Parts: sequence; structure tokens; C-alpha cells
Amino acid sequence: MKNLVTNELVKIFSRAGTYVMIGLIVILVMGMAGLSKYEEYDNPPKENPHWKAELDKQIVNDRASLENFQTGNPNLAQFYKREIAIKEYRLKHDMAPPSGMHVWSFVNDAKNFISFVGLFAIVIAAGIVSSEFSWGTVKLLLIRPIGRWKILLSKYLSVLIFGVGLLTLLFVFSLLAGLILFGFPDHPAPHLVYTNGQVVERNIALQLIAEYLLSSIDILMVATMAFMISAVFRNSSLAIGISLFLLLTGGTLTMLLAGRFEWTKYFLFANTDLTVYLDGTPPIAGMTLGFSITMLLLYFSLFHLLAFWIFSKRDVAA
Repeated sequence: MKNLVTNELVKIFSRAGTYVMIGLIVILVMGMAGLSKYEEYDNPPKENPHWKAELDKQIVNDRASLENFQTGNPNLAQFYKREIAIKEYRLKHDMAPPSGMHVWSFVNDAKNFISFVGLFAIVIAAGIVSSEFSWGTVKLLLIRPIGRWKILLSKYLSVLIFGVGLLTLLFVFSLLAGLILFGFPDHPAPHLVYTNGQVVERNIALQLIAEYLLSSIDILMVATMAFMISAVFRNSSLAIGISLFLLLTGGTLTMLLAGRFEWTKYFLFANTDLTVYLDGTPPIAGMTLGFSITMLLLYFSLFHLLAFWIFSKRDVAA
């Protein structure tokens, strides 16, 4: 299995497009770092001496919004409860909202590029099986005394390794860029989280690592879907098109439906964002981490069942 995975990784990194993807991640981070540094020079951050008064006003507005959504939209009501609790905690402990850019805020902003990691993982996953059929090299793979399931599994593992590698590159490079250009914050900056009805402080570095890992669940599921479509239909364009469409619109469509239909919680994209259980509110009231993990496992198993079963039974003699 190790040799099979290594062979697949060699194929991936033998393509020029792979290095274009890696280069784009680096360029995006560098571009955002340069723009952020320019804005900092143009508008140096200043301490706000009236931050307590502003938070008081925001709390009043949040309480009014909470009353409006208390019965009509439990999810939004939970959101405002969280906002009120965190702002009251800041006032009670004399913790001003963060201002200015530092390494951790830059790493947090770089999370926006995780979608590009997902896009690149989809491209690799969509082509890794279908390309063998289009190039006619699948016959050379299947005549070897190796089970078809091992061949397909090695391809999937190589996609995972590539995706994790890009995600690691994004985190490490944004960490280095943020450290060089912005440095550490002048004062300790714990991350405030509203959980189980109370506000707790968490180490911001560990929080960001957890958020990056949980954000990758979305990438994992969509890349697995693209891999399944590639194995079933042998069409990389179809796999990329469907997976990319769902990656870009799945979350938005789910949120639009979540406010009206409770059964939306069974959709894939209602469960892919596990960061809501770390810091936030689930899209539908009553959803739990255990429920979302169960739904993800069911979808994950379905995708692989289709991919491995059809790939193992398919006749490629023609």
C-alpha cells in the first residue's frame, strides 16, 4: 500500500498544475499580508478610549434583537445571547476588543483561503481516477496482482495527503508571514467562547489550529464526493462542476432553508461546519456535535460504498 500511495503522489507532483496550486496559495497569503501591512501604515491602529460606552450601546441593540427573534428564530436568538454574553464579559473583566493586526488575527483572516485548498483538492480528486480511463492507463493498473480496492484506496489516500499538505502550507506560511510583518500582540489576547451558557477564555493559537482542522471537514467531504463521481462516471469535468457548485453554494442554500425547515439538518452542508460547536451556533436549533458527526459518517460511507463497489465491478476491457 505504501508503494501504491507513493506512486500516486509522484503522479500528482509530476504535473505542472500541482506547483501552480501551491504557488497560488503562497501568492494569496503574500498578497493579503502586503495589503494588510499597507493599510496598517496608512491607518495606524489607535486605542479607543470609549470602547466601554460603545459596547454598552451594542448590548442594548443586541437585547432588542434578542427579543424580536426569541420565538420566531431560535438560532438567531442563540446568536444574540452569545454576543451579549461575550460583550458583558469584556466589560466585567476590562478586556477591550482587539484592535490592529497581529500574527493571530492574520492567521485567522487567512482562513478565507481554505476554500481555495478545497478547490484544488477537488481538482485532484476529480481527475485521479477518471484520468486513468481517459488516458487508457487503467488497464495497466488492473492487470497487476493487486486488488482493485487497494488501487482505489491508494488514490484516495494520496488525495487526502495532498489536501492536508496544502492546508498545512496555508497555516504555516500565514503564521510566518504574520509573525514577520505584524508580530505578537502587545497584550495577551485570549479567544472568548460562549459555551454551555457561559463565556470561557481559550488559547488563541490552539483555537486557530482547531478551527483550521475543523474547517477542513468541508474540504474532506466535497473532495470525497468528487472522488466518488470520478470513479463512478469516469468524468473529471462532471466531478469538478458538481463538487465546485456544492462547495460554493451548499452552505448558503442550507442557511436559507434552515430558517424554514427543520429537516434541513439532514443535508450534508448543514453538518460540515463543525466550528459552530467550537465557537458559534449550529444552523438549526437542537443540532449537536454527535448528530453532525453521525451524518458526516453516513455520507462519507455512502460516497465510498458507491465508489469502491462500482469501480470493483466495472468492466474495463473495452
